[in-house]
Amino acid sequence: MPTIQALLTRDHRLCDGSLIEAEHAVLQQEWGRASAAFAQFQQLVLQHFEAEESLLFPAFEAMTALRAGPTQVMRNEHLQLRDLMAAARHAVDQRDADAFAGEAETLLIMLQQHNVKEENVLYPLCDQQLVAQRGALITQLAEKIAHQRD
Repeated sequence: MPTIQALLTRDHRLCDGSLIEAEHAVLQQEWGRASAAFAQFQQLVLQHFEAEESLLFPAFEAMTALRAGPTQVMRNEHLQLRDLMAAARHAVDQRDADAFAGEAETLLIMLQQHNVKEENVLYPLCDQQLVAQRGALITQLAEKIAHQRD
């Protein structure tokens, strides 16, 4: 059976690839491509956050009664990452390669730190704590992510 960790880690890599594509397009001053790639990155990340916040985190909190624990930390980081994405989006819209480079670097560092915590701590905890509903939850997470990408 697949795991929550495997599904959502794979999704992290998909999101990362879109950011790399946007960075390459900005470096080449291909602003149309940069805009499209960054829009895709932003959409993928926001869908990932939505899947976690609407399905995974509530299930984990209900099972563990930990509402001020790891899921709250992740929600707070999601807010910070949303702000960074908005700033990077603005830089792309303004065709400001230097501003984008700075925002993208900060965004990438924060995303990497965030993903490490989720992949190495939260997702394994979810797989352990949500054994009874893991199969259904994985299906729901996969459907939500796939549905929103259509």
